[in-house]
Amino acid sequence: MDESITLNTDYWDSRYKQNQIGWDIGAPSRPIQEFVEQLANKSIKILIPGAGNAYEAEYLLQKGFQNITVVDFAPTLCTVLKEKFRGKQEIKIVEADFFKIRETFDLIIEQTFFCALNPILRSDYVAKMTELLAPKGKLTGLLFNCTFENSPPFGGNVTEYQSLFEKHFKHVQFTPCLNSIEPRLGKEVWFEAKNELG
Repeated sequence: MDESITLNTDYWDSRYKQNQIGWDIGAPSRPIQEFVEQLANKSIKILIPGAGNAYEAEYLLQKGFQNITVVDFAPTLCTVLKEKFRGKQEIKIVEADFFKIRETFDLIIEQTFFCALNPILRSDYVAKMTELLAPKGKLTGLLFNCTFENSPPFGGNVTEYQSLFEKHFKHVQFTPCLNSIEPRLGKEVWFEAKNELG
């Protein structure tokens, strides 16, 4: 990572303004789609932090989920999302710093947010997730199981993640992701971390 880069609101907002969003695959991630299709309770309270263009939130809406919160701190993106989901009472768009969110959720979906954070914040990320999860709540989604020459995104490996998450969660599971999109095949891991009361 270029040490002159500060991964703040201005940095990410400029990426959206200039359409420099190489991480955007233009659709909901296939593994998350398949996970969502297995969820029976459409009323659970769901959070998607750092959601980008919110394809996963859109997919949840299509599948009948009724309580979806999307959080991002890039103003340009949030303006687009508020217009995109105008009139959709099931989705709340929150322009805020993830670390300042105070609500609790039954399910938190991770999709390219963790890898966008400076790695020095990873422990804070995991600790914050334990605060945001309701009793028996679950954090799940995709993490990169590889390294990158240029960052962000920031990669990592399962050994590192296991050590990080087990400090805060009693129930953590990592499995190879076999249904990734072609460019990411072999580079992603699916994980689930459950609230200790779960």
